[in-house]
Amino acid sequence: MSAQPPPFAVRSKVWIEDADGNVVFGMGRYRMLATIRATGSLNATAKALKMSYRAVWMRIRMSEERLGKTLVETQGNGSRLTPFAERLMGQFDKLQTQVNHQSDDFFEALMCDSLTQG
Repeated sequence: MSAQPPPFAVRSKVWIEDADGNVVFGMGRYRMLATIRATGSLNATAKALKMSYRAVWMRIRMSEERLGKTLVETQGNGSRLTPFAERLMGQFDKLQTQVNHQSDDFFEALMCDSLTQG
């Protein structure tokens, strides 16, 4: 018989802010960039994420402004990610994975037993 998964799990949400508390990068921006990578289009990205074109464009532009680096470049009739955007996504992926693993470990050590014992 296989072990039962614990009845509770901890969840963490990670994002990066600038000194003024403005979002620079997080899962929302990550999803936008991943969809731009897949579709090659800001318009298709907006449709896929059920957002307006302007909302996608503004969020990307604000992140670019706060980072001081370009994330998306126009290419013919479409868009593509810059090498910086690709690196940022890879690094953010690693950060999110590490935070999730550490959160799981801390939760297991600090709270899991007290939540499951009567």
